[in-house]
Amino acid sequence: MVMDASVMKKAEGDRQLEPVASIAKKNLSATTEFILLGFGNLHELQLLPFVIFLFTYMIAVSGNLLVVVIILADRSLHTPMYFFLGNLSFLEICYISTIVPKMLRTFLTEHEVISLVGCITQLYVFGSLAITECLLLSVMAFDRYLAICHPLNYSTIMNFRAYLQLAAGSWAAGLVVPVITIVVLFKLPVFISNEIDHFFCDLMPIIKLLYIDAHKVEVLAFSVGAFVAVIPFLLTLVSYYRIILTICRIPSTTGKKKAFSICSSHLLVVSIFYGTIIIVYCIPIGNQFPSLNRVFSVLYVVLTPMVNPLIYSLRNKDVKISLRRVAMKIITFRN
Repeated sequence: MVMDASVMKKAEGDRQLEPVASIAKKNLSATTEFILLGFGNLHELQLLPFVIFLFTYMIAVSGNLLVVVIILADRSLHTPMYFFLGNLSFLEICYISTIVPKMLRTFLTEHEVISLVGCITQLYVFGSLAITECLLLSVMAFDRYLAICHPLNYSTIMNFRAYLQLAAGSWAAGLVVPVITIVVLFKLPVFISNEIDHFFCDLMPIIKLLYIDAHKVEVLAFSVGAFVAVIPFLLTLVSYYRIILTICRIPSTTGKKKAFSICSSHLLVVSIFYGTIIIVYCIPIGNQFPSLNRVFSVLYVVLTPMVNPLIYSLRNKDVKISLRRVAMKIITFRN
């Protein structure tokens, strides 16, 4: 009995000496849900940011949906440029709808809960659409480069098969590339907390929750981010650089102003999207600030999908003509 008592006392002492982190590891190894902390102090305002983001979401969805409908309805817009625009607008609808509805709920509740499966799904879908958008923007810049710099060979190079393959390749890459990072991330054993300091399940805030040294995951995320964001961004800049050089040779001052106006608008959206993506995903985690990350995330998650249809499509003369034509068809049909 004395021996049993001493053994029990020793075992109890060992449990007391067990590291707190080890206990946390045992408790969190079966994490089944996460808590989205959202925008922190903005919870005190609640209604104002909720209304602002709801209004922005409705404008973004309706604007992009209108572009898709116009392109599908008017056969004169069945060209490579508008085919890519239609893909981009459809992507923006899916993109913003993946994040904003859940984000809106974070304004109405102090802590918004998301399941582990829901978090993985949101992270994958968001990553897939973001990668696809990076590639589509690069493809669109290349299409404009061919149309402006090589107009005589444009129809030969950018035929139906070519632009279909470019679009399909962008979507396929978006579906495949995020799988690598997500599998590596969620195969790791434990999270030290289930509170995500963000308004959606984003990669960098989740990496910060890992119990073990997340250096390998961070390097992988950095490499993937550089591959799918920096390289397409550089290719886009090269395309626009060549376009601008060609525009400078246009003798007409009016033609130059019009072309530069279009290019500057495109570059603005491209810069906002790529710039914020690169800042968030290509800067080491230790140098990041959660509040700034949320601001940059709002730019590419909410602002870009809202602005894209205005800059890329609805300001376009051909789209305006097609919009009137489609509206007249609807009015005639009703009458």
